[in-house]
Amino acid sequence: MSDCGRHGITVIVFVGSVFSPYYRSAYRRACRQGLTVDPNNHCAINVALYSPGQKRWAMTERGHQWLQRGPDFYQLGPSQVRWQNDQLVIDIREWANPIPRRIEGQVILRPHQLFSQVEDLEPQGRHRWGPIAPMAQIQVNFPQPGIRWAGRGYLDSNEGDEPIDCPFQDWDWSRAEEPDGSCSVIYDVRLRDGSDYLLAKRYQPDGQILEVEAPDRRNIGKTGWRINRQLRHAGPSPTRIQTLEDTPFYARSMVSLHAQHGLSHLMHETLQVDRLISPAVQWMLPWRMPRRR
Repeated sequence: MSDCGRHGITVIVFVGSVFSPYYRSAYRRACRQGLTVDPNNHCAINVALYSPGQKRWAMTERGHQWLQRGPDFYQLGPSQVRWQNDQLVIDIREWANPIPRRIEGQVILRPHQLFSQVEDLEPQGRHRWGPIAPMAQIQVNFPQPGIRWAGRGYLDSNEGDEPIDCPFQDWDWSRAEEPDGSCSVIYDVRLRDGSDYLLAKRYQPDGQILEVEAPDRRNIGKTGWRINRQLRHAGPSPTRIQTLEDTPFYARSMVSLHAQHGLSHLMHETLQVDRLISPAVQWMLPWRMPRRR
């Protein structure tokens, strides 16, 4: 988010796009034949711009012939991500969907502290998450559509050994910047066997990782698509909830809360996996996620 609070950006780099209807169809066909699917054949860079009057969203899937990657770089078609000295440089050249408009620009992320910790998101350890740079500074410059700002950033990584619908029913995730410069992250997961899996950590500027006692779960309202968002928060009710993404299966929100040292802001997401894999949503997804072979 920008320092002024008026702008935001999300960039997600996929190898084996977890939301891809094409990857899901290929996986199901391969399973019937006893084969495997190459995740390199289902890659995408998702970019979402949140600025007044300039909200844009792109996620074009591409096959393996569009992909080049190594230990410190990832290039997919005209866009790329690379480590350059101590900063992550993201160059974007994509088309927005469903209304085709150019998205061209660069993001530079400078981590305050790098972390190598990897956490399991379910008891079997088949799905994992790790914060790479929970606290960072970013510079955003997009000549198309004409956006330039600086602010605070965050970088993490998810990986899995099976489709997301195997263990998960739904989850809520939140990240909050604390007054001392640390970052708190809560993964609040509901599994298909009816159990909960909770991950609550605080990442300190000096590199320490602290366990956090997560408060009780509270409802913070439904989205336009009737997704029920829940947040673990012990204080007064949120003063403001800004819905950035409202889809049939996923919501991304910015929540303002009263904290001990004043007003604090956190990013929040809710994922409902059963909606994601429903035939209706799988039919709709190609309109937002086209594929180039």
